[in-house]
Amino acid sequence: MVLVGAKMLEINRAKVDALNVFPVPDGDTGTNMSLTIQSAVKELSACTSNNFMDVCDCVSKGALRGARGNSGVILSQIFRGICSVLREGKADVDTKTFARAMEAGTKIAYNAVAIPKEGTILTVVRMMSEFAVKSAGKYKDFETFLPAVIEAGDKALAQTPELLPVLKKAGVVDSGGVGLMTIMRGFQAALMGEEDVSDVQTEAAEENPEDVFGDNSDIINMDLGDIEFAYCTEFFVINLKKSTTLADIDKLRENLMSIGDSVICIGDLEMVKVHVHTNCPGVALTYALELGELDRPKIENMLEQNRALKAKIEAEKKDQGMLAICAGEGISDIFKDLFVDRVIEGGQTMNPSASDIASAVQKINAENVFVFPNNKNIILAAEQAKALVENRNIHVIPTKNIPQGFAAALSFSPDASSEENKTNMIHALDNVRAGQVTHAVRTTNVNGFDIKEGDIIGLDDKKILAKSNSIDETVLALLDRLKDDSHEVITLYYGAGVKEEEAEALCEKVAEAFPDCDVDCHYGGQPVYFYILSLE
Repeated sequence: MVLVGAKMLEINRAKVDALNVFPVPDGDTGTNMSLTIQSAVKELSACTSNNFMDVCDCVSKGALRGARGNSGVILSQIFRGICSVLREGKADVDTKTFARAMEAGTKIAYNAVAIPKEGTILTVVRMMSEFAVKSAGKYKDFETFLPAVIEAGDKALAQTPELLPVLKKAGVVDSGGVGLMTIMRGFQAALMGEEDVSDVQTEAAEENPEDVFGDNSDIINMDLGDIEFAYCTEFFVINLKKSTTLADIDKLRENLMSIGDSVICIGDLEMVKVHVHTNCPGVALTYALELGELDRPKIENMLEQNRALKAKIEAEKKDQGMLAICAGEGISDIFKDLFVDRVIEGGQTMNPSASDIASAVQKINAENVFVFPNNKNIILAAEQAKALVENRNIHVIPTKNIPQGFAAALSFSPDASSEENKTNMIHALDNVRAGQVTHAVRTTNVNGFDIKEGDIIGLDDKKILAKSNSIDETVLALLDRLKDDSHEVITLYYGAGVKEEEAEALCEKVAEAFPDCDVDCHYGGQPVYFYILSLE
């Protein structure tokens, strides 16, 4: 389990790194956690005994020796707690024993951090262990137990942005939590006999992490003053003096807390691992020398790394970018193919707030950002977002539907000024007409139609123009109402509930009914609407 968990994390290390919120040296969460568990693997591989107690001790000591950064140290303590329980039992571990081991890992990990923060890897391991302890009796085998524990961990991970405001602001989940869940999936793969995990991906790796978890681009606006303590300081204390006691280790922890934050001081009378953010790294080292010898000291300037990264972002900043609001995987992919910088989910029945739009704009590294609401109910929120963003010029293009959004994006030219692009985009809206086909959710009389619940209706942005009992008939009738002599191209975007072969068959019918137009269909994947129609 340890070997496969380490391999799984190494495969996904870069993806976990990509979720970090802060541009600081100890922010490479995936790398730090991977190096930590790789150290456990190294110690485990060198173990000449098959005795279960010896195996547990190697994993525990190896993880501590290789622990790097906050996330790595916390991971080492999770392993330490788990191994402390497993080493006392037999080689055959049941679900209840493993649940107690996770509980111990959680307790020791929390104790390792001077001021534990919820919304981090600690929350994820705590909620998993609580579920494990509560539910272990219901599961007799690990093949059903561990997937249930992992599901509980995923739910905890999804809650981290609500518990830690900085994560919510950045639009990401906790990267340490993602690293831990990656390892847990490695555990599961090992239990299921899937030891070759070269093709096994975590949920964080199955999709673009930027789409799922957001990205770090809001650090463009980070104030350097946010970093109170400049130096990330790490070291081991080894060969402790004979006079050193466990109370002295506690005293060292208290001294470190008086000169910095993010303090971790863990270990025993054989070795102590220290991590602290401080403006006085020399003082931290002096405190430690009172206990024993220093080993592998590492001091990194977080302010300088922050400056360098901000300078890089500023150098890469462009004049203009685009943001589209839409629903449907296919629609989103088309916008990305049109070089839209960022896409956020929204549309009919799921309108994003002004804050959601402002947050997305902040993550586009451009001076001017064009926003395509693509729904008349979102235009006002997009306008309100202007007041929430200080360092961007937001240009709201009043697109009322997806085809207008495509037309606006197509008219963008990186060589034109923002004002020229804005003018061209607004003019482009006049060259496209759109319709949507959906089903009626209630019986009513509107726009001259007697509508019954379940009828297939076709409408533009203003009113219902067609209805029937058939999707195909409604599409053809709606196109007949929308089309005029200027239209040369008809495009159908089929929704999540429509099969590809059905869309292609309808496309042929449309081509026969309107021979003077080029007809094409694309997967949109949108909810609510069977089809979105575009006429140009």
